[in-house]
Amino acid sequence: MENIKLLLPPFTMEIALEKVQIAEDIWNTKDLKKICLSFTPKTEWRYGTEFINGREEVKQFLKHKWATELDYKLKIELWGFRNNRMAVRIEYEWHNQNEEWYRSYGNELWEFDDNGLLQKRFVSFNDLRINETDRILK
Repeated sequence: MENIKLLLPPFTMEIALEKVQIAEDIWNTKDLKKICLSFTPKTEWRYGTEFINGREEVKQFLKHKWATELDYKLKIELWGFRNNRMAVRIEYEWHNQNEEWYRSYGNELWEFDDNGLLQKRFVSFNDLRINETDRILK
């Protein structure tokens, strides 16, 4: 695993906070290789109404997402953890090809395997149209 720090369960507060910060940092690079290496090969996601299975589907999903959600900037906040699971609050801003800005809010539930890789991810979110001047994540 190249340049990915594994923080293994069961999580402590210190490990959980560090794992969330590393996830936020990696996601904000939009580096598909690094992002996908943080998941198990057979990772399972529910992202809104979409079901995504395995690293290759994740890669295709993210390519499409970032082709439509431009200048994506993400903030993740830990809300709770236990053993190999975490609950986080997400907030991110992006714009579409028409320069219409959005702030997306949501909650995610994460489950990690024994090697510290994300094996299950459940995401619920809402998109709010904002003015560019109302952006808070830059």
